[in-house]
Amino acid sequence: MAAAAAARCGRDPCGALCPLLAYLSVGYADYAVLAHVLHGPALRGSPWCPFHAVTFNLIVLLLLACHTRAVFADPGTVPLPGTAIDFSDLRSAAPRKTEQSPEEWTVCSRCEAYRPPRAHHCRVCHRCVRRMDHHCPWINNCVGELNQKYFIQFLFYAGLASAYAAGLVLVAWLGPAGGDGAENRVQTAHCIVLLLESLLFGAFVTVVFYDQVVSIITDEPVPEQLRGRGLKEAKRPRGCRAKLALLQGVFGNGCVLAWLFPCSCGTPAGPAYAPLPACDV
Repeated sequence: MAAAAAARCGRDPCGALCPLLAYLSVGYADYAVLAHVLHGPALRGSPWCPFHAVTFNLIVLLLLACHTRAVFADPGTVPLPGTAIDFSDLRSAAPRKTEQSPEEWTVCSRCEAYRPPRAHHCRVCHRCVRRMDHHCPWINNCVGELNQKYFIQFLFYAGLASAYAAGLVLVAWLGPAGGDGAENRVQTAHCIVLLLESLLFGAFVTVVFYDQVVSIITDEPVPEQLRGRGLKEAKRPRGCRAKLALLQGVFGNGCVLAWLFPCSCGTPAGPAYAPLPACDV
């Protein structure tokens, strides 16, 4: 998967820039919290200082682990057929409907492969992905059937780290001033930058996190929403049990606490699709 990630960077420069920006932002936030917020005059002598340091670093560690899994995990790429298939009729003058319904096998004329229901083609990866939601430059990968869990976990921990850092900044500002003027000015400058970063990234990941959860519980990935091929209002899942089943399809049927960790324990590996459908499409 490392080679595939490198190839995606070559096709999409944002796929190399955005993850780097994310790592730099997380690294700076960790540095600012440890070196300037927790060691500032307001929190330096607090017995809670070690607790905040350990907790914040644990959140950062989980954030990076989830991001790494989302980057290198297979999103559910549809395998190409082992033998060449004649798609000449797709390019002929005779019209042929290649997009039938979200619940049927279809033919992708771009990667020339049969794809299972609800799979969509990614213009960056040049492959079809099962239950593809979108191609995210922040993970340099598609968000699909097999890595959506890790992507949502990354969003959750990024939002949690942003809220935690912003809260620590507010505590540092509301605490006693102390120290000399130079130290206060340096701390204030880092606190302002950290607060702005936390608010910016926190708001961004919260919106994306909400959008991801809604797309799951309504059973409508983004491509189907944009193409108007999603479920009609009358056919959308209703009730807590139906929505819980959809969430379990992404996060696994195990303990709900396991949904917070970037591991595959209890997470379905996804259906084993053959490269060709069992019947004509």
